[in-house]
Amino acid sequence: MLLLGIDVGTTAVKVAVFTVDGQPIAAHTTPYPISRQRPGWAEQDPLDWWRGCVAGMQAVLADVPPQSVRAIGLTSQVNTHVFTDAQLRPLAPAIIWQDQRCADIAAELDARFSAEDKIRIWGQPVTLDASFVAARAEWFARTNPSAWADTRWVMGPKDFIAAKLTGRVATDLLSGVRVAGAQGYIPEAVALVDGLAARLPEILDPATSVGQSDGAEVVVGTMDAYSAVLGTRTTEPGRGMISCGTSLVVAGASEQAHPAPGIVTFPPRHGLYVHAGPTQAGGDAVRWWSQVSGLSIEDVFTSAATGTAGIVFTPYLSGERAPLWDPDVRASFFGLSSTTSTADMSLAVLQGVAMSARHVLEGVETACGNSIPAVTFSGGGARSPLWAQLHADILNRPIETMQVRDSAVLGAALLGAVGAKIYPDIESAATATVQVDRRFEPSNQADRLHPLYRIYRSTHTTLAALHADLTTWRESH
Repeated sequence: MLLLGIDVGTTAVKVAVFTVDGQPIAAHTTPYPISRQRPGWAEQDPLDWWRGCVAGMQAVLADVPPQSVRAIGLTSQVNTHVFTDAQLRPLAPAIIWQDQRCADIAAELDARFSAEDKIRIWGQPVTLDASFVAARAEWFARTNPSAWADTRWVMGPKDFIAAKLTGRVATDLLSGVRVAGAQGYIPEAVALVDGLAARLPEILDPATSVGQSDGAEVVVGTMDAYSAVLGTRTTEPGRGMISCGTSLVVAGASEQAHPAPGIVTFPPRHGLYVHAGPTQAGGDAVRWWSQVSGLSIEDVFTSAATGTAGIVFTPYLSGERAPLWDPDVRASFFGLSSTTSTADMSLAVLQGVAMSARHVLEGVETACGNSIPAVTFSGGGARSPLWAQLHADILNRPIETMQVRDSAVLGAALLGAVGAKIYPDIESAATATVQVDRRFEPSNQADRLHPLYRIYRSTHTTLAALHADLTTWRESH
């Protein structure tokens, strides 16, 4: 009796098979490109997702008994949108979460709501940014009205894959970022664009089956950040996590909720609140530095291990999401000198991403109403002991890596297990399956790095106006 998880990520689709107690059996990764045709644009071919899923499923199921997979759970990048016709044919490339083309339209929509409106509608002072589905739909309708007229569905990657597997189009509450609330779609949000409400999928519980594929129940699934919450057992008060993939997501769980600027608080489940914030670049900052420096990804980490601290890197390569929500801010190295080496800059990149995690964690702890004593570290970044130790030092608390590093794909598989009635609920599934692999304690470097973090925090407030001026210049030239 096996479980299959699918994670449609930003750079690849991961497919993995687990036993019902969470032991990995087989895994397969299929990479795909991001097209950046214009400054600020980031697109993908939705059929690359589908081809990757098919290839991954064939690979991981090749050596397991037929019909042994009881359930298929899905997760994916969120704030990525594909526009399809009624036959699920994509009408344009998918606009992924990194894309900033709709920033101006998003600002128009955001300006329609006062701070009081936002508290009443969303329960917190949200920012409607360039990844907001209504901004994407409005842009699509304005720039390609004939394709908008042919659009039957506006949906996320996991929902596209589930529909291809079963023929049913559905999503979950959490994947409807800013357009869905505890009671379903938010009328004021979907009404921002004529015809948007009729093009959005129905909302179901993440563990609800939408059909079968080769005898396995296919469940709705949820967004990658929340799937990682499940796959790290951040389903108990006081637990926190960092998921480091292309972007970085920080989350914490508590029995209370307090307003925290830049932090998302998910609807409570069984009295438990999960508060989270996604950054714009986690592993993507390493990818960029690898490309610029000419080092392989592996060599970036090898180089960083010999670097000397003292350079501050801000990983705002495509603006920043939580907790700043600033599309204009850009990355920088601060403190370069004639003696700075490639190794120093490699170390600064890794430290800068960890500093962005601490920045978000401070907001998450405000939302929780208390501190989080230890944090789990998962995703591709957790494969590096050096990066785990840097997070322990910069966050100044223990960091735990997990037995299953790809926590989002495990979380998806666990949702499938609940949908197939193998576990009564996701909390029981997480408790039975999620295990810590290694614990990293803060070293004697923690106090030494704290002043660098203060400098990191100061860069945005000090330079925000200059970043805005640069954006104005870029747009006029």
